[in-house]
Amino acid sequence: MEITPKMIDHLAHLSRLEFSPDKKESIRNDLARMVGFIEKLQEVNTTGVEPLLWMTDEAQVWRADELEGSVSREDALRNAPLTDGTYFKVPTVIKK
Repeated sequence: MEITPKMIDHLAHLSRLEFSPDKKESIRNDLARMVGFIEKLQEVNTTGVEPLLWMTDEAQVWRADELEGSVSREDALRNAPLTDGTYFKVPTVIKK
C-alpha cells in the first residue's frame, strides 16, 4: 500500500492534527514502515496455530480484600492548607 500526501492530509483531518510539510514526510515514512510490517505479518502461515489468549500459563493470584484502618478526619485535615473544620476547602472551579 502506498502512503500518499493526500492520505496523510486525510488522516490529519480525521485526527484534528496539523503537520508542517517536513513532518508530513516523516509521518509518511513511519506509516509506510508500519504498513510494510503488517503486510509482512500477513505472509506468515498461521494454519493450525491456536490463538494466544494469555502470555503465560501462570494463574492470576488475587489477594483477599481485607478491611484495614483508615485515617481519621483530624489527621486528614491536619496538613490541609484550608479547611472549615470538617471538609477541605478548595478554590471555586465551576461558576454557576
